Amino acid sequence: MENHIIMSKSGSSSEGLEADFLIHPEWLVPMTQKGLVMTGQSIAILQNKIVAIGDSDKLKKQYSPRQEITLENHVLIPGLINAHGHTPMSLFRGYADDMALRPWLEDKIWPAEAQWVSEEFVCDGATLAIAEMLRSGTTSFTDMYFFPDEVAKVALKSNIRAMLAAPVLDFPTVWAQDADEYIRKATELNDRYKNNNHIEVAFGPHAPYTVSDEPLRHISTLANELDIPIHIHIHENAHEVEEAVKNTGLRPLERLNQLGLLSQLLQCVHATQLEDEEIETLANAGVSIVHCPASNNNLASGMCRTQDILDAGINLCLGTDSAASNNELNMINEMRMAALQGKSTAADAAATSAWDVLAMATINGARALGKEDCLGTLETGKLADCVAIDLAYLNSQPVYDPISTLVYSVQAQQVSHVWVDGKLNVENGQLTMLDPAEIMATAKKWAQKIA
Repeated sequence: MENHIIMSKSGSSSEGLEADFLIHPEWLVPMTQKGLVMTGQSIAILQNKIVAIGDSDKLKKQYSPRQEITLENHVLIPGLINAHGHTPMSLFRGYADDMALRPWLEDKIWPAEAQWVSEEFVCDGATLAIAEMLRSGTTSFTDMYFFPDEVAKVALKSNIRAMLAAPVLDFPTVWAQDADEYIRKATELNDRYKNNNHIEVAFGPHAPYTVSDEPLRHISTLANELDIPIHIHIHENAHEVEEAVKNTGLRPLERLNQLGLLSQLLQCVHATQLEDEEIETLANAGVSIVHCPASNNNLASGMCRTQDILDAGINLCLGTDSAASNNELNMINEMRMAALQGKSTAADAAATSAWDVLAMATINGARALGKEDCLGTLETGKLADCVAIDLAYLNSQPVYDPISTLVYSVQAQQVSHVWVDGKLNVENGQLTMLDPAEIMATAKKWAQKIA
């Protein structure tokens, strides 16, 4: 990089390398090596890239930043990646609590969606969700919902990354009439955003019980041709598996395998009902699994065998699911729940460590997106998506290990700064591109209508 002459804060000229931000955290966790926590290190950002990570005193001498931020008592990590959700359903938060999955869907959610979902509903619900996610440190999310182009517009306006898993079902909805139309709209969406830095597109067949064989075969063929992911709910609870065996003679994963869907492009969401041989099959196929512990517990769907999945070498990432089944879109809380549930499931207090779940929420999420070359870690040359968390709160003191403190003690309000693509989306705990008061007023209007 060439040297640039810029004006220092005192008004005198100083020669130094150009940077938009020079950030000095107390701890820096780059997620490049297990257990690595760096002190006395700073990070320089120029435009949308990390241009340097190194000794703080050295970078202070080398760079003349437009903004220099010292973050005492803060840990700086890669942006959190929420690998599964339905953002517009934030407008159904609290609408159908304390119910099992099938009656939750069939008696409450699907009828409410049939009545209320529209482009306006999707836009307003996605805005609410994105504000909540940014405020709690999420810089990228995967979304499966109707009118995904509306979610894309909100994501771009809000400066957050999104993978849109365009939904596919056999039956008509407000979005499409049959599987062919859903698939056509998904491919059109991919054409529209294939060169966009913030938006990715995936096929989103809802679940094996809502999509028949022929559309799944078609999706498999197109996904391989276009090199885009397939994102599907599968083995979400025992009832789903039992019904599949009764109706088809096959467990859902076995059926997907016969249809040719098991590959590195497949993202299996929930996967609470896995047998040993299925874990081995998934590992050999190179699929990713998205674990949604809060939603799984809320709907009593079952327990994901996280440590067995990790031990098998499967890429395991983390998602919140929707606010309708989780009640929050808080990846910090999701990490804690994943760690605690993983220990209980394995009957081993050392299982599913704080480091494991932080990796699930960062670099593993990037791998699932096929973006590990530019996201998921803090490294020179990667995109500048990073999050600062203030540990100087009563509930997170004293600090012996900042990673353990982050996972087991921190609350979402301790997120102080969020950068996406080199731009500050959250500064000193305040959203910079969205108006919380306006968003909450809109949500209240929807609640009054829906109630």
